[in-house]
Amino acid sequence: MAKEGQSAGLDAIAGEVRRAGKKGPPPVHLWNPPFCGDIDMRIATDGTWYYLKTPIGRPALVKLFASVLKREDDKYFLVTPVEKVGIVVEDAPFLAVEMNTEETPDGPALNFRTNVDDWVRCDGAHPLRFEPEAGTGGLKPYLFIRRDLWAKVTRPLFYELVDRGEEREVDGETMFGVASAGVFFAMARADSLADSLKDLT
Repeated sequence: MAKEGQSAGLDAIAGEVRRAGKKGPPPVHLWNPPFCGDIDMRIATDGTWYYLKTPIGRPALVKLFASVLKREDDKYFLVTPVEKVGIVVEDAPFLAVEMNTEETPDGPALNFRTNVDDWVRCDGAHPLRFEPEAGTGGLKPYLFIRRDLWAKVTRPLFYELVDRGEEREVDGETMFGVASAGVFFAMARADSLADSLKDLT
């Protein structure tokens, strides 16, 4: 349970965010307020948000803060029209936790739900990327959400992506990947597939 001081601090931050976005989704891309320092807020690798080293147990607050999250280079901030505060993100700010498919004029499309309940269609504007996982030889998949913010695709969904995978020729190389909304997203060269995906077998 959150401490009284923590709750008061969160509510103060949340109040400013609500005022900023009271007429609709916060237009974060239009705001460029002065930097007001860092706060003790962290998004852990598993997607948990912490404030003063304690998990934020109110999903509505997490969604509210996520709506005003901004990335500049490799740093993350919560922003309002009047202030910008820095927070720590250990990996990606969001997780992709659910996936479904639908038919589109461009073919089957993969739709992902994030841990803050945003639904995003994987397509040319919202691509998948696959990064090498240090020390394992495996891959870490990410989905672009908005404004240089990405969601890490959870392991069960990565299994599903691999199951849906196929080989295609890309720039003269045979690549293994997955298609969505008419776009092919390469995971790895087909000849290195065993090494890249060995931690999934």
